[in-house]
Amino acid sequence: MPITTYKLSTVSLLSMHHNRKISPSSRFVAVDSWYREGEETSVHMAGILVVFDFDKTIIDCDSDNWVVDELGFTDLFNQLLPTMPWNTLMDKIMEEIHSKGNTIGDIAEVLNCVPIHPRIVPAIRTAHALGCELRIVSDANLFFIETILRHLRIEECFSEINTNPGYVDGKGRLRISPYHDFHRAPHGCPLCPPNMCKGAVISRIQGQISNKKLIYIGDGSGDYCPSLKLGHGDYVMPRKGFPVWDLICKNPLLVKAEIHEWTDGEGLERTLLRLIDGIMSEEDNSDGSLVSAADCKFQTISMAANEAFPLVLPVPPNRFRALQPL
Repeated sequence: MPITTYKLSTVSLLSMHHNRKISPSSRFVAVDSWYREGEETSVHMAGILVVFDFDKTIIDCDSDNWVVDELGFTDLFNQLLPTMPWNTLMDKIMEEIHSKGNTIGDIAEVLNCVPIHPRIVPAIRTAHALGCELRIVSDANLFFIETILRHLRIEECFSEINTNPGYVDGKGRLRISPYHDFHRAPHGCPLCPPNMCKGAVISRIQGQISNKKLIYIGDGSGDYCPSLKLGHGDYVMPRKGFPVWDLICKNPLLVKAEIHEWTDGEGLERTLLRLIDGIMSEEDNSDGSLVSAADCKFQTISMAANEAFPLVLPVPPNRFRALQPL
């Protein structure tokens, strides 16, 4: 299947462990599994992997609906919805948006205005500064996610994004395709939509990591399957009052991980940092040099509110490209 790639800028961050300065290697992103060019440099000091959903978790809306509504295509979307899968419909709607004279810049401008709780960005930055590895598993698409993360200036905090491919073709039109090719190789999971099984993604990630605690944060029904994949010693953070919470509450014993609810960005930040602090304390009881989440709290308190909402940044045209199928 076509793989969309983009390059994350090399960043230099100040390690809070022994005040060491670490420069990550340049990283290239693949949609179904990111790959790195050159030798990989580890910057993840804590034995913690935090996996975020995106829509209604990092941002406070569904990015697909946001773009469709803001650009005035809601009626057409609702008309076509019964006739095709959601992911296929989004690609069709992007075609209609482009045919009416809207540019990729117009889409990016709308994405840069998505609602987000003011504590989400500080929570992500603090977890990253503490040495946690952060990844995204989302049923949105790569273009939407990358555009928003770059606008919020937290793109460098994430080591991997698993989502539906989204790229700008030679005509300047945004193309969206499924994560799983459900025509050639359906994933077969009855809990997940045909285009993406997040549980399968989590299973792959679990096979890649060793001796790491996994924290999964999500809200939707698609986040239930990955919650069931977590094991004892892991943590799931379902958003209370949302579909994944309702599904878990039907039979909590099916979930092996510890369940810690949250309701909004403030609750997400508080719960996530508390879990990180607890895990790090367990791992390093005898080493007082390892910084805790409490020590990092000043970062989230001192951050001005407008830092989480930077000015609109221009999106370079044709930044994305499609590779030939492997």
